[in-house]
Amino acid sequence: QVQLVESGGGSVQAGGSLRLSCAASGFTYSNNCMGWFRQAPGKEREGVATIFTGGTRTYYADSVEGRFTISQDNAKKVVYLQMNSLKPEDTAMYYCAAGWVSPATMNSPADFDYWGQGTQVTVSS
Repeated sequence: QVQLVESGGGSVQAGGSLRLSCAASGFTYSNNCMGWFRQAPGKEREGVATIFTGGTRTYYADSVEGRFTISQDNAKKVVYLQMNSLKPEDTAMYYCAAGWVSPATMNSPADFDYWGQGTQVTVSS
């Protein structure tokens, strides 16, 4: 019943910006966290940025902190990822996810129950 749909990916040159959106629909009994993960070829899926739906806590990977900003519109059930100063190493498939997590696991893919299909982000030099 829960559906997460990502959009906003694409190709951009290094230093450019993209804004990803994740639209949530369907019934979810409870989720306290939504956010973004990414997976590049040959690498494990990693947390990029997540946010408690109550707005009390956020997580950013060290590699993106200061460049990426996660935000949400709870009324519209949309989560955004503003990505600035993009680097080639940001190239990956970006996935939106939702789940019930603890602060210690809000960067752990295994603790998220619902996933979108992903949107590709490619950053060229």
